[in-house]
Amino acid sequence: MKILVIGSGAREHAICDALSSKNNKVFCAPGNDGMKLSGIHSANIDENDFDSLVNFAIKENIAYTIVGPEAPLVNGIVDFFEAHGLRVFGPNKRAAQIEGSKSFTKSLLKLANVPTAEYSEFKDYKAAEKYLNHLSEYPVVIKADGLAAGKGVYIVKDFDEAIEITSGLLNEHKFETSKIVIEEYLDGEEFSLMAFVNNGKFYPMPAAQDYKKLRDGDKGSNTGGMGAICPVNNISQSTYDRAVNKVLKPFIETLTEDHIKYTGVLYAGLILTDKGIKVIEFNVRFGDPETEVVLPRLKNNLSNVIFSILNGDNPEINWETSGVDLGVFASVSGYPDLPIKNANLGTTESFENLNCDINYAGVKLNGDSFDSNGGRLFVVKTHGDDLETTQKLIYQEMKKLKQENIFCLYL
Repeated sequence: MKILVIGSGAREHAICDALSSKNNKVFCAPGNDGMKLSGIHSANIDENDFDSLVNFAIKENIAYTIVGPEAPLVNGIVDFFEAHGLRVFGPNKRAAQIEGSKSFTKSLLKLANVPTAEYSEFKDYKAAEKYLNHLSEYPVVIKADGLAAGKGVYIVKDFDEAIEITSGLLNEHKFETSKIVIEEYLDGEEFSLMAFVNNGKFYPMPAAQDYKKLRDGDKGSNTGGMGAICPVNNISQSTYDRAVNKVLKPFIETLTEDHIKYTGVLYAGLILTDKGIKVIEFNVRFGDPETEVVLPRLKNNLSNVIFSILNGDNPEINWETSGVDLGVFASVSGYPDLPIKNANLGTTESFENLNCDINYAGVKLNGDSFDSNGGRLFVVKTHGDDLETTQKLIYQEMKKLKQENIFCLYL
């Protein structure tokens, strides 16, 4: 079976790995140079070039396509593929607004009676400024309404910082923002819960936890994710069950009742507060970097699971229940604001000799070496009996790499 994965990051690399078998030929468009070390076939097509992607899928007789990133989904790639008679695993344009618009999701959460942070929406800077000036409690959370590559969420500690962020988003239109959501700050244990979904049916994955802050001690600016762990020790089975039954189930039922067709992966960013579980966000695709530590725990081949779901069947999905999977993202110096370009990362041989798995992201080949080609470079990951064992192995192996231009968080 030939399968096409759209995207170029470590998440897509992890998806391709989970699809790989002697019976499958996996393509990634556009992929990245590091994937070539894993035998993944690169299709040098931009993820937003829908015409070329469709032509490739037809020419190669692709059985189905999996869409990794959010932008093509929000821009309607699923609708475009389906209009050409192609099978694709991902939500259509209307359903993808769950990630494309924070306010759209908030309205659905209200309909589903799923708890989330109290919030207000603003398009006008003056109105937002007035609202912030009258707030009695900080911190608050300010979110760009549209896509912002995981960087459009700010936890602001006081009025002055809130005004600076709001002005950047509404006056300077950072991330092309025209609307913001200001919501209450929620304190508690955050975790991520993904599920395979097909028109009302859903199949939850194990809970994971990612680390967004740039620096150790949960400090620094928000990033696209500096690492992840699965499972989450601080999330009990009863909490997991409540998340499935009180968040995923009613939300997916509301989609069906509201005639929003949804096929693909649904990602719930959740927080366990002293008042129970609340939703921080929903995304419409595999999380990154959670995917890198969740999919290795899948005992089935991912290709069979998705093929079964697309056929409307009810697959029996089995997950590893012992040990822990940990992944640490290495980023280039200057990330996330001013990542160094074309920084040398060392020889490909040094990467291949690591005693851990690697999912590549922002790297490119330069002879027999890798150079940086983005902010987040690669995920080093492994499975171990416990967190201490996996941490020790990963950081021990990462020290073997050239250190001048990379940094990572100690998870």
